Amino acid sequence: AVQLPPPGHEMIPLTIRPDDRVHRYTVEVAKTPEEQARGLMHRQSVAPDRGMLFPYEVEQPTSFWMKNTLIPLDMIFIRADGTIARIVANTVPLSLEPVSSLEPVIAVLELAGGRAAGLRIEAGDRVTWGR
Repeated sequence: AVQLPPPGHEMIPLTIRPDDRVHRYTVEVAKTPEEQARGLMHRQSVAPDRGMLFPYEVEQPTSFWMKNTLIPLDMIFIRADGTIARIVANTVPLSLEPVSSLEPVIAVLELAGGRAAGLRIEAGDRVTWGR
């Protein structure tokens, strides 16, 4: 069963463009520090066309962990120019090991684990969203 986002979470369209292909998503936006800290914790699943976006006001190095996250996720780190800096695929559920951007980014996108590889999404591909 797919879990719905908590009431009040903003949902926006997001597009990833690898080469001449287009992948469209509807993503939850984690805006507040509380929403960003909670992320996708305690979720049982993420639909293939859904995800969560963590936007930042300014480009910055960032790091995530999988505490209380029950499912593997693909973490996509996005530069200010909209290109993908790094993809960490199939993060380990419940792990406390940091998953880092390795460079300043403007946003992080979390998708269901394995989606990036399945759709041949790679570093350098362009991501756009309603902002």
